[in-house]
Amino acid sequence: MNNPHKTLTGFQLSKLYTFEVAARHESFALAAEELFLTPSAVSHQINLLEKELDIKLFLRLHRKVELTNEGRRVFWALQSSLDHLNTEIKAIQNQALAGSLTIYARPSIAQCWLVPKLSDFIQRYPFIQLSILTGNENINFQRTGIDLALYFDNQPSFQLNYQYLMDEHIIPVCSPEYAAKFNLRGSIENLQHCTLLHDCQAWSNGTGTDEWSSWATYFNANIDTSLGISFDRSDLALIAAKNNLGITMGRKRLVQKDIETGALVMPFQEMYLRCDQHYYVASQKDLKWPKNEAFIEWLKEAVNEEQA
Repeated sequence: MNNPHKTLTGFQLSKLYTFEVAARHESFALAAEELFLTPSAVSHQINLLEKELDIKLFLRLHRKVELTNEGRRVFWALQSSLDHLNTEIKAIQNQALAGSLTIYARPSIAQCWLVPKLSDFIQRYPFIQLSILTGNENINFQRTGIDLALYFDNQPSFQLNYQYLMDEHIIPVCSPEYAAKFNLRGSIENLQHCTLLHDCQAWSNGTGTDEWSSWATYFNANIDTSLGISFDRSDLALIAAKNNLGITMGRKRLVQKDIETGALVMPFQEMYLRCDQHYYVASQKDLKWPKNEAFIEWLKEAVNEEQA
């Protein structure tokens, strides 16, 4: 039975290099030629590594060796780590405006605002390999390998570096057909007959109906905001609205394109409510890599161009 307490340390690095060469060739003899060692020396280092990790890496067959399933997993992980390390070294050698950059964003802003603008960033920085991840959680940067996170909230964590990006306003939106069916244009009282669509994770520490509740209170709308259909992403609520399922609370920056194309309408023109929350970009404290800073500056430029 494997010992769960045996983990990799820097002490095994030289033996891991021997393993990488042997695994790549699936031959101790060919590995010995590349490493200028004897086959027995290669075999001895592999034996030690297997004992230290408590993992059988190779099957010793007649006149050949084969990786075990566990050995293949270790080989894959080792190659991936080496590729990542080489990428980062290349980034450092090129003043760090190259290499991988992982961005985490709330799904709605990623789909409706960030991704449509990314072609400009890629043209400016062709040697930066972007990865875009989405989710509603406040992530742990150190454990996830994420470089920057784009949030919509009013309580940035004191444990992070964060920079303000832009404010937001909310306003009800629906399809033109839905607005006509319920005679909504300019008639706020008809909202009581509609199905409300909620983003139940609009921001952290929310109740699930906060957007509608705050808007209804501000504009004195007589509606029961506890009713309706809830989604864990505002872009799903927008899709539901486009398909005549109800009326949702749209964020101005995220619905602008749909308003321009006519896919969605604002039946209550100019009844915008400014959110207490805002968009901000966060990173680990005291970590200012040039590629991170380049992306943050690009985000700010994108916001300024939008507001111009």
